[in-house]
Amino acid sequence: MLEIACFNKESALIAAKAGADRIEFCAGFEVGGTTPSLHDFMELKKEITIPIFVMIRTRGGDFFYNDEEFQQMKEQLLEFKKVGADGFVFGILDENLEINILQNKELVELAGDMPCNFHRAFDRVKNYQKSLEEIINCGFKTILTSGTKSNVSEGKEILKTLVEISNERIDILCGGGLRSTNISEIKNYTKAKNFHSSGIVNGILPDTEDIKKMKSQI
Repeated sequence: MLEIACFNKESALIAAKAGADRIEFCAGFEVGGTTPSLHDFMELKKEITIPIFVMIRTRGGDFFYNDEEFQQMKEQLLEFKKVGADGFVFGILDENLEINILQNKELVELAGDMPCNFHRAFDRVKNYQKSLEEIINCGFKTILTSGTKSNVSEGKEILKTLVEISNERIDILCGGGLRSTNISEIKNYTKAKNFHSSGIVNGILPDTEDIKKMKSQI
């Protein structure tokens, strides 16, 4: 499965046409993703048929949120659920870089039947094996990770370990610096089945050919 992170409607249309299996839809490219416009999502939903998972993140920066921010996240999730989101992407830590079990579980429960992905906040945690179990217990279906390192090439050892210890209880979605030039190596080394990329090679839009090449290699 190849998921493409898209920060605007134009990028999502390019990715879908190039053969992406799923879109992670967000805004805030410069801060690694924030909640997108409800209007943009609704317009995009009219034009593509592949699943669209929506990022729920009120701001850039760290991954712990005050009561007001958390309330806003709950409201955003319910708004996107109402208009047809296929899934959600979020991840909440506490100030000690541990999984905030209560807040994550509350959002997962609000999502109901919609699958939830824990995003790369995972790469900030102190103990990735403990955090993996907690995320599974919260009800997430997927963890997006570069193996706790800055990119998948540096994190491939831990990605391999995560695939092994997760034992198909949760999908390990390899992402962070993933392109057609390294996806085969990461796939073969980690034995992962799910991959995530922005598909951006130059500029700010996904590269159609690079997405096609990635797709052909998985």
